[in-house]
Amino acid sequence: MTKLSDIFSHDGPLALGIPGYRVRAQQVEMAERIAAAITANSILVAEAGTGTGKTFAYLVPALLSGGKVIVSTGTKNLQDQLFTRDIPTVRKVLGSPLKVALLKGRANYVCHYYLERSLADGRFPSREDAAYAARIARFAKKTTTGDKSDCRDVPENSAVWNLVTSSRENCLGHDCPNNKECFVLAARREALAADLVVVNHHLFFADVMLRDEGTAELLPACNTVIFDEAHQLPETASLFFGDNVSTAQVIDLMRDVRSEGLISARDCLDLPKLCGVVEKAAKDLRLTLPVEAARFSLGQLEERMGFDNALVGLIRELELLVALLQTQAQRSEGLENCWRRAVELAAQYQRWQKGAETDFVRWGETYTLSLQLNATPLVIANIMQKQMTGHPRAWIFTSATLAIQRDFGHYCSEMGLDLAESAFWDSPFDYDRQALLYAPKNLPDPNDYAYTEAVVKAAFPVLQASGGRAFFLCTSLRAMRRTHELLSEALERAGLDFPLLIQGESSKNELLERFRRLGNAILVGSQSFWEGVDVRGEALSVVVIDKLPFAPPDDPVLSARIERMKNEGKNAFMEYQLPRAVINIKQGAGRLIRDETDRGVLMICDPRLITKHYGKRIWRSLPPMKRTRELDDVQAFFKTS
Repeated sequence: MTKLSDIFSHDGPLALGIPGYRVRAQQVEMAERIAAAITANSILVAEAGTGTGKTFAYLVPALLSGGKVIVSTGTKNLQDQLFTRDIPTVRKVLGSPLKVALLKGRANYVCHYYLERSLADGRFPSREDAAYAARIARFAKKTTTGDKSDCRDVPENSAVWNLVTSSRENCLGHDCPNNKECFVLAARREALAADLVVVNHHLFFADVMLRDEGTAELLPACNTVIFDEAHQLPETASLFFGDNVSTAQVIDLMRDVRSEGLISARDCLDLPKLCGVVEKAAKDLRLTLPVEAARFSLGQLEERMGFDNALVGLIRELELLVALLQTQAQRSEGLENCWRRAVELAAQYQRWQKGAETDFVRWGETYTLSLQLNATPLVIANIMQKQMTGHPRAWIFTSATLAIQRDFGHYCSEMGLDLAESAFWDSPFDYDRQALLYAPKNLPDPNDYAYTEAVVKAAFPVLQASGGRAFFLCTSLRAMRRTHELLSEALERAGLDFPLLIQGESSKNELLERFRRLGNAILVGSQSFWEGVDVRGEALSVVVIDKLPFAPPDDPVLSARIERMKNEGKNAFMEYQLPRAVINIKQGAGRLIRDETDRGVLMICDPRLITKHYGKRIWRSLPPMKRTRELDDVQAFFKTS
């Protein structure tokens, strides 16, 4: 049997088959630890610094293991990258015959039933949407996968996709007349037959662990689960182990009831009228809260004038709709499905209203047009442990950011990984030579009203020295917008023509492509650009972080967790808030050095990095860069570039 060290060696198949491949001791060690965990059906938590090559370090032993493997990653983009680039590369050099499948959530696949319904109905929000629907119809006839990411001439964020895809709520399942040609079922059959299945964290928890969408057979058949970008799991698990219901679901249901009623119950004149009443009740509930997107604790919701009455009103109207739909349900599969959805929606709103579950926090989140009511578990460790018991299998959790100064205690405690082994590998990059950490002097307290102005003023000479080529990462959307405004003014005053980009002006992928192409741009971003972004080369030479990324303490879930920990006699700041902030800042800092030839400056503006006792824990968790507080050192660094 071929040894792993031979596969990763200077004259092994990876070196011979992949241009630019370099042997890294960290990668070989990581692959050997993962192979051992797979053989022993054990739990391994592994942090591998940027440049280790962790993707190949887990793919090689996974493909050689001989068992069924699920690889779950953070986003659909990373899923596509694994499936279309990384896995084919490793399979080719290993000569592996294993079958690989890509599985996404059902909203990513064209639904024949809803496509036909939408085309027959013909009522699209705009002419552009009608044209997009026609293109999707042509795509559906020639595609083998039905994956909307393959439909290049319709934007992935177009509203028309909501009309031509299904959701867990509105899928007709075995009653669907298009069941035999269903793209979702075809993708699932492929996944069940495959040796290695690539999913994302949302789908893993929604589909496999909670068994909401009929793939309960996928996990029992699997020998190994590998979570890449595993630092995202606590947030994702909290979302799926909780319960939530949105007014958007009500609006979607009303659209489908009207459509099904027109086709199968045109004589039931009360149905469209009641749809209008229910839709108004959902919108009235949303209108009890401010227009801006925000999060609200249960107490804040209950204090809002009219919230309780609007919630009671929506539940009442939904119950009336349930009663009416029950009299029409036998007239078509579509109407029966609408009736079942109405029953479930009414029950979800009632459950949230009663709030019987202990150790759950109830809260609300507003979006532009909708309100989502959530019940989130304060502790996921016990739920996670329950999901991982049963059939013996290996569980691998890996990321570039899981440990706090090489200590995995926080992550393992939060995730319930008491029996896990852990391993840590430093990045192979020479940070002492390649990077500089700059903490400027004399900045005000982050709560100061003029803090953003002071940050931009301190950062501007750095941006001049670097010739642009910077990410400016902000901890809030408000700070992001103000930073963009101030930078625009400063660039104009200085007569500099560095292109200035801001998150949201186009899609994330388009912004990154423009940033790379321009070569001297400044991109101002918030949460979306703190992680999962890879810009190599000189286009990115500075990362500015405005504040230490502590979650706002008035966040309803965080404040409930803090209160719970205090009641247990724990130090919530040191045991929960600080570790979370360290992991987040490691992610942001990780954008800077992506290759052995990269050079750059990480500028952390927050004075708490120096003035607070916990600041040392933060910078000691970062890669081993040279540190300075002098602007002259930064300017000298770029002069020697």
